[in-house]
Amino acid sequence: MKKPLLLICCLILLFITGCETRESVECIAPANAGGGWDLTCRALGNVVADAQLIEERIRVLNMPGAGGGVAYAHVVTERGEGEQVLVAASTGTTIRLAQGLYGEFSTDDVHWLGAIGVDYGMIAVAVDSPFKTLEDVVEAWRTDPGSATMGGGSAVGGQDHMMSLLIAKEAGIDPAQLRYVPFDGGGEALAAALGGHIALVSGDASSNQAQIEAGTMRALAVLSEKRLDGVLSHIPTAKELGYDVEWPIWRGYYAPKGTSDETLQKWYKVLEQTEQSEAWADVREQYGLQPYALIGEPFEAFIQQQVEELSVLSEEMALSSGG
Repeated sequence: MKKPLLLICCLILLFITGCETRESVECIAPANAGGGWDLTCRALGNVVADAQLIEERIRVLNMPGAGGGVAYAHVVTERGEGEQVLVAASTGTTIRLAQGLYGEFSTDDVHWLGAIGVDYGMIAVAVDSPFKTLEDVVEAWRTDPGSATMGGGSAVGGQDHMMSLLIAKEAGIDPAQLRYVPFDGGGEALAAALGGHIALVSGDASSNQAQIEAGTMRALAVLSEKRLDGVLSHIPTAKELGYDVEWPIWRGYYAPKGTSDETLQKWYKVLEQTEQSEAWADVREQYGLQPYALIGEPFEAFIQQQVEELSVLSEEMALSSGG
C-alpha cells in the first residue's frame, strides 16, 4: 500500500507544481519591480505564455544596481554561455555604455536581440504638488536650481537624469546646479514623489501611466515629437511648451555573448511574432507604448550608432566617465 500511496502523492505534487517542471527562461530586469525594465520583461513573458510561442516559461529576475550595470556585468562574466537568459534593455542601457559607466564592458560583449516598442520620457509630479505646469518647475529652478529636486529610476547621468538636464539647458539654466536623486527603478521614484521626498519624477510614460490614470500623479510634459495616443493624449509635449526636447525610449532585449545561433534565431522569431500579435498591441495600449520593431542585425547596427551619438551628447553635458 505504501508504494501506490507514494506514487499518488508524487503525481499530486507534479500536478500542483507542473509549471515548475518545465524548463524556464530568465528575463533579467536590471531594476526593482515597477519600472520600465521590469515591465519589458513581464509583458513579454505574459504574451509569450498566452500565445505559447515557446515551450519554456519566462521567469522574471529583478537585478537592480548601477543603472543596469550590475545586470550587465553579471551577464557578461557569469552567464556568457547561457542559452536561457535574456535581459531587458532600453535607451537607458546605451546611454550608460556611451558614458563608459559599465566599466570595461562594451556593446560587443552581448548580443542585441531587438526592440519591439517605444516609450517616451515624461516629467510628472504628485497630484498635490504646488507645481501645476512645467513652467512652474523651470521658474523654481531659475530662482533656486536646487529647490525642485528631481528623481528617477536611473543612476546619476542616466536617461531619467538627462531628460531634466536637457530641459534646464533649453531654459538657459546651468544643468550642473540641479539636484537629482537616483532610485533603483521607476517604481521607487514614483513612491518617493508620492511621499513628498522629491519634487518631481523624470521618467517614462509607461511607468507613470497607472498613477496618472489613478489620479495620484500629474504629468507636466511628455518628451515626444507629438502628443501620445490614448489615455495620455491630454498631456502636452515639451515642444508645445517651448522646450525643444525629445526623448524616445526603445524597449528591447539583449542576450549573453555565448548564446548559440540557433537560440538567437529563436529569439528573433519570438520577438517578431510578439510584436505583430494582438496581445502585444493590447500591451502597448495598456502601458502607453508606441509601435516600433527593430530586430536582429539592424538592431545591432542601431545600437552601435546610438552609443556613438549618446557619447557625444554626454560629453556636451559633462556626463561621460572622463568628464
